[in-house]
Amino acid sequence: MQPLTDGADRLIGRDGELSRLAGWVHEVAAGRGRAVLVDGEPGIGKTALVRAACAVAARAGCQVFRGAGDELGQALPLLPLLDALRITGSAPDPRREGIAALLRGDTARGTGTDLAAVAAEQLLTLVDELCQAGPVLLVVDELQWADRATVAVWGRLARSVRQLPLLLVGVLRPVPRRDDLRALRRIVGPAERLRVGRLTGPAALELVAELAGGKPGDRLEQLADGAAGNPLYLTELLGALTRSACLAVDEAGIAELTGGPAPDSLPEAIADRLGFLSEPTRAVLRAAALLGVGFSVADLTVVAEAELAALLAALDEARAAGVLVASGDDLAFRHPLIRQALYDELPAGVRVVWHRAAARALADAGAPVERVARQLLPTVSGGDAGEPVPGWVVGWLLGAATALIGQAPEVAVTLLRRAVRDSASDALSCRLADALYRVGDFAAAERVAERALRRADDPDLRVDLHTTVTQCRAMTGRSAESLAALSRAAAAPGLPARHRARLLVLTARTHRDLGEVDTAARVAAEALAGAGEDHWATGWALHVLSLVAMMRGEWTEALPLFERAMATASGDPALTDLGLLLRINKAVTLGALDRYPDALAAAERARELADRAGSVVRLTQAQSALGQLLLGSGRWDDAVAEVDVVPDDLKDPSVACCDHGVAAIIHFHRGETAEAHRHLDAAAPCADRIGGRVVESLALARSLALEQAGEPERALAALTAALTGEDEGEGLLGDAVRLAVETGDTATAAAIGARVRAITAGAAVPHRQALGRYCRGMTDRDPETLLRAADGYRDAGRPLPRAKALEAAAIAFAEAGDRGSARAAFTRTLDLCGELGAQWDVARLRARFREFGIRRGPTVKHRQATHGWDSLTPTETKIAGLVVAGLSNPQIATRLFLSPRTVATHVSHILAKLGVHSRIDIAREATRHTASG
Repeated sequence: MQPLTDGADRLIGRDGELSRLAGWVHEVAAGRGRAVLVDGEPGIGKTALVRAACAVAARAGCQVFRGAGDELGQALPLLPLLDALRITGSAPDPRREGIAALLRGDTARGTGTDLAAVAAEQLLTLVDELCQAGPVLLVVDELQWADRATVAVWGRLARSVRQLPLLLVGVLRPVPRRDDLRALRRIVGPAERLRVGRLTGPAALELVAELAGGKPGDRLEQLADGAAGNPLYLTELLGALTRSACLAVDEAGIAELTGGPAPDSLPEAIADRLGFLSEPTRAVLRAAALLGVGFSVADLTVVAEAELAALLAALDEARAAGVLVASGDDLAFRHPLIRQALYDELPAGVRVVWHRAAARALADAGAPVERVARQLLPTVSGGDAGEPVPGWVVGWLLGAATALIGQAPEVAVTLLRRAVRDSASDALSCRLADALYRVGDFAAAERVAERALRRADDPDLRVDLHTTVTQCRAMTGRSAESLAALSRAAAAPGLPARHRARLLVLTARTHRDLGEVDTAARVAAEALAGAGEDHWATGWALHVLSLVAMMRGEWTEALPLFERAMATASGDPALTDLGLLLRINKAVTLGALDRYPDALAAAERARELADRAGSVVRLTQAQSALGQLLLGSGRWDDAVAEVDVVPDDLKDPSVACCDHGVAAIIHFHRGETAEAHRHLDAAAPCADRIGGRVVESLALARSLALEQAGEPERALAALTAALTGEDEGEGLLGDAVRLAVETGDTATAAAIGARVRAITAGAAVPHRQALGRYCRGMTDRDPETLLRAADGYRDAGRPLPRAKALEAAAIAFAEAGDRGSARAAFTRTLDLCGELGAQWDVARLRARFREFGIRRGPTVKHRQATHGWDSLTPTETKIAGLVVAGLSNPQIATRLFLSPRTVATHVSHILAKLGVHSRIDIAREATRHTASG
């Protein structure tokens, strides 16, 4: 009889599936990436297939990384990817060590930092770096148990596989049917989905014959039919029969049943296998089951509390019995169902005790917070609700809460709620309020913080609690309610100056949020005066003062405030976020001063630093600022690429609205109406989330859509509706006055003109001077004033409003009968629109001026083709050439002074325009283009 092993590993009846996987492996070895989903019922052989593909990949010279989701660990972010990519405290390279240190909380990043989001960005960078070294196979098994952060990273990688030598494989069961997993199925096309079905009848009999060591007899064949072609069930069934001596092979080579009971189900068959193990080995395996499907021997040594010799003997017996298998440097249960059977052997109450003991052993051993939390979770969710939390757990949470909140805030809420219930710790209440705020439960966070404020004496805690309360009220539109409490707190006797300054900063920020600009400035100045050596209070007070200057339109005065605040934040890890925010606002301010080269450089630097810090929030803001600056300065191709770099689900809704607005404006002007409306549709749910907040680019895009649809009155109404606030919508005023004049709405034109005069009075900034002239020229129909406005926009480096001013001047000249001047202005307008690729404007201008008998201008270059090599923009052409030269995205980014994300977006556009699927295909198309040219 043949020695019994895992029949699924024999891959009988899986030639077709293995052939497809092997083909994809050989493609990635040749440089063509792909994302693949492998699904099927439990025990059907998915993991065995993927394990075989990993062996093929290793032989083909690929780097192989494999991790798996775990039902016990799905509340903790990124564990499958951390395991797969070997992120440990002793990692040999700086990138991995940096991620491990980040998740341990060793790196100070300021309160409120989402460590999981930062780690996700670092993991994406790590995969990119690994792909530079050679083709990569990255497998996430049991994806249905993976946390949402892991699924999100898998999805982002799936979108980029055409640019990388990366074969990304997700293995999952048909259920549970989570929304995020459904989204993956939309990303991965049908051709890349591999459904592993039940074995056919002949294949099942072949597997039985292999396991039994002979051709199955009639009774054995009938029994095997009950396994319904499930390889794991067949394996366990034959194993149980063999161990019970209920199977024999006669001289003719026929394997047949010899009597005795056979397992009636897969769980019963698994239980039979476990029943043949010694009790010490079963005890060790129960401890291992607490740790999950995969586990390290080091953790098991801590948890099992067994002598090393006895532990190793138990592990040897379990491996020999086919219960455990090697998994890299660690061990794993051969199948999750085996681990589940052992786990279920323990009564629920006993499991709670074992988990708590395991958690304490790991905590005492200095294990990472997520491993301890993983053991504590079952003790608070499935244990006796009346049982108090042990004192050691309270002590551990006091030290671990900050890191746990940053890494897994929902887990932190669960653990902290129970700890706060059973202890009188104000510090834990403060951390619970912070965690509740982080998960969006503002009402509960406010209640917890206010309750703690009634007891807390420590000034640091009180400042933190007031911060949480203020933030919660701001998020629920109740900022004004915070002012009285902040005033009383700041006036408390004996309060140290540093803490008073911090409370005053909170007060100033609240006044600023309420639009009380003068009060915000006064309180921020008071905070600055009392901050002393406190970098936090100094930096944030200067930040408020810079915002006040921006709101007043005092752009020049804002610049030195940025410099002072950035110098304060520099070198203080707790102020990293403030430093990034200041850089972004400085870039916006430089753009408002028409210093576009400086503004673009500042935005690119802010984006680089945000990307390096892993701050997704600031990265998206920096990208958005860059997109707006590129739109304003006429670099439309680059603007479209930049606003598409980060997916919407990672953006604040206001940022997503702004980015879609920028893209829609460009597409409308270029006559790409369907693409423009796609962006407007994508922005709609984001706009709903921000309520009535005005986003200039989106308001302008919506107005432009109505104008192009032949509804100028509604287009004007869309702009005037966005101009309700005194400090909002300066960028909309020019188009609003134009539409008001064109529709004959003199009252609106006059009102807007008055507003423009108030803004531009005494202005030294070129674009503001130009705005004043443009509005005056439009209402007076004065072509000379409009030409001066066009010159001002030229000096400001803003080609689109310059073209609009020239067009208005040309029309005014034509209406006055000065055809020569009209033709000259018309020609210059066409040139500008042609340089921008604004073909809708070109067609509109030609039609309008035919009415004046002005039919010819100089030839305007038509917009490039939308497909093929000739459709590539200059930036895309440069990047395509570097792809052909074999450079990776980070190398191209370094060469062209772009971000790797921007390069990735450009490469995606190149692939789409060329209609190809990989970087290798780009090289082939380049060769073909050169030959044909």
